[in-house]
Amino acid sequence: MKKIAILILLISSSMGFSQNMNNDILETLFTKVSDTIEGNKGRWQFTIDQVTFVCLTDTNHNRMRIISPIIEANKLTEELKDNALLANFHTALDVKYAISDNILWSVFIHPLKELTEEQVANAIEQVYFANVTFGSSYSSTSLVFPGKQEETPIEQKKDDDFIRQKI
Repeated sequence: MKKIAILILLISSSMGFSQNMNNDILETLFTKVSDTIEGNKGRWQFTIDQVTFVCLTDTNHNRMRIISPIIEANKLTEELKDNALLANFHTALDVKYAISDNILWSVFIHPLKELTEEQVANAIEQVYFANVTFGSSYSSTSLVFPGKQEETPIEQKKDDDFIRQKI
């Protein structure tokens, strides 16, 4: 609950202000919101509510990604893969499901310097929700882009402020 309050404070204090985001600011943000954190500038692993996150930055190429492992790719059924691809278009929003090194990840990728603290907090929330809703609503927020869906519609989660309440 304390960590959610900190995340909300970070978001509200940075609204409307652009940042020149860097590894020092990211490390401070991750330290404030995480249960545990380890690593070096530009390569961190942290947990929030038992969900593992990794953040990798490349300052030379102005890139940053926050990722969270979900499941081994060889354990995915075709239905799970299809639902993840549908979610990438309709319900995952700023994060995507992606496979690398035989792991399915929830992934947020963005230019580093242009990020605001609010966007980092929102990215963490979306990566978290895409992870924990995989296999059910496959959603990173309660917002859904409309479109034709075949088969079973993806169920929407009801509480997209869950992580803010925890931090």
